[in-house]
Amino acid sequence: MTIQTPNGFSLDNAGRRIVVDPVTRIEGHMRCEVNVDANNVIRNAVSTGTMWRGLEVILKGRDPRDAWAFVERICGVCTGCHALTSVRAVEDALQIKIPNNAFLIREIMAKVLQWHDHVVHFYHLHALDWVNPVNALKADPKATSALQQSISNHSKSSPGYFRDVQNRLKTFVESGQLGIFKNGYWDNPAYKLPPEADLLAVTHYLEALDFQREIVKVHTIFGGKNPHPNYMVGGVPCAINMDGDMSAGAPLNMERLNFVKLKLQEALEFSANVYVPDVIAIASFYKDWLYGGGLSALNVMDYGDYEAIQGQKSTDRLPGGVILGGKWDEIHPIDPRDPAQVQEFVTHSWYTYGSGNNDKGLHPWDGVTEPKYELGPAAKGTKTNIEAVDEAAKYSWIKAPRWRGNAVEVGPLARYILAYSKGVDYVKGQVDEALGRFNTLAGTNFTPKQALPTTIGRTLARALEAHYCAVMMMDDFNHLIANIKAGDTSTANVEKWDPSTWPKEAKGVGTVAAPRGGLGHWIKIKDGRIENYQCVVPTTWNGGPRDPKGNIGAFEASLLNTPMQRPDEPVEILRTLHSFDPCLACSTHVLAPGGEELARVTVR
Repeated sequence: MTIQTPNGFSLDNAGRRIVVDPVTRIEGHMRCEVNVDANNVIRNAVSTGTMWRGLEVILKGRDPRDAWAFVERICGVCTGCHALTSVRAVEDALQIKIPNNAFLIREIMAKVLQWHDHVVHFYHLHALDWVNPVNALKADPKATSALQQSISNHSKSSPGYFRDVQNRLKTFVESGQLGIFKNGYWDNPAYKLPPEADLLAVTHYLEALDFQREIVKVHTIFGGKNPHPNYMVGGVPCAINMDGDMSAGAPLNMERLNFVKLKLQEALEFSANVYVPDVIAIASFYKDWLYGGGLSALNVMDYGDYEAIQGQKSTDRLPGGVILGGKWDEIHPIDPRDPAQVQEFVTHSWYTYGSGNNDKGLHPWDGVTEPKYELGPAAKGTKTNIEAVDEAAKYSWIKAPRWRGNAVEVGPLARYILAYSKGVDYVKGQVDEALGRFNTLAGTNFTPKQALPTTIGRTLARALEAHYCAVMMMDDFNHLIANIKAGDTSTANVEKWDPSTWPKEAKGVGTVAAPRGGLGHWIKIKDGRIENYQCVVPTTWNGGPRDPKGNIGAFEASLLNTPMQRPDEPVEILRTLHSFDPCLACSTHVLAPGGEELARVTVR
């Protein structure tokens, strides 16, 4: 049966049902079922989160100064962004202004996380959707060296270097120790790269694996450890003593700051000479694969972040806003405090808002997190072994957030579409240059509005944002050094640390441009304790189920009308869903029209 959704998508749940388990290669719990027609084109998609987070319930009654340490454990990959969002929410509620040094250190930590997360996501979680590592054994190292030198000035580009990597890979293959490379669909015709490009990507996979250990050392210097660096309400938990060493009790001295600067510079060089050129080069071999746009071609949202100066929302970095209906020339302002703007629905989620209220949207300050796990009448399987969900009923542990009733996509692509539309010079320059290089390599003439709202565009935006973060964190570091040279060494404001200084009731909101998109935490404080706490994370926006009106979310919309080469090897599904960097894992099956399972796919 064909259904037309209010947000303009056509769904047909006839034909074969395909289910992928899991979508992500590392963490999280998510399931996605799709229907394909006789031509193996996806005509319906159902995204299911299969894990209940529950931290909102755990936080009730606790000290708000401790909330960051709990919510930081929501994710071990985007480590730190939830802690930052939490302390911002508490500081907003209690009207605490942090010192400028604390602001800059937090900004550096956030951008280091952003850079690290994007690099790890591409090379270690997403590249294998495009790159065939086994095919790299057929490459000519001299041709790979020529390819490297044609796309960037990366210092590691000699034929001998690539030959050494190829020999290492050959040893892995012959010993049967392929690890993460083992369970792939390497003979699937959906893979388009020549062997030399495969060898280039595998080489940089290994380089990224080495360097990602180095860049997170910045977190250990400012936050004491990684993952889950330390934060604090009122500032940062690291003192500055330029005349002493670490034995004097201050982790920040000149030696440590010089080390931070070195790592930031290395990150800048890696994203400029490796990450961004690789994405453009790989994309040029997939010039006909302009699928996966979904909601990004219509509705995108971000709260805005990366202030250059504390308290001044930036118009020249990555500004926030909302675009609806693909109208890039009309950007709506966003206010996370407005109860009419941000609402969460649970009509198709395994929660309840109470009798008769399940179709009502609630602003997070009034949010309710009460689980109600039940399978719909048309579901197949059991509660502990779902074979097929019933999308007409409740089918996900993810709520359905909406901006003024509209489903929106969030993430680096949303931020870049907003920044490009607002005329941010740096972003426009990045996008135009990258698209120009892509068009030259691919022999195409795509415009930003054609190329960006796609799976490839989403992947490119993430790479460009990583490099922009490297540029911005160098700027933030220079501001920090200038403050210290001017005699400012303050890193914390503890004037309101004592709960006796707090109002009887308060509420606040914190937002962050997290790696996967706009992140918001809302808190209500009463009598010095947390009365209510709600997190609306990026994957909630992107991966949420249908709402009461039948509007579908970004994950579901992105898969529609995608052709598949081999439905039992669903690389196309993985390719698009991985482009969001979903903080979930997902399960997919293949069913015949009569309902029997044809294949079950496990992705490791």
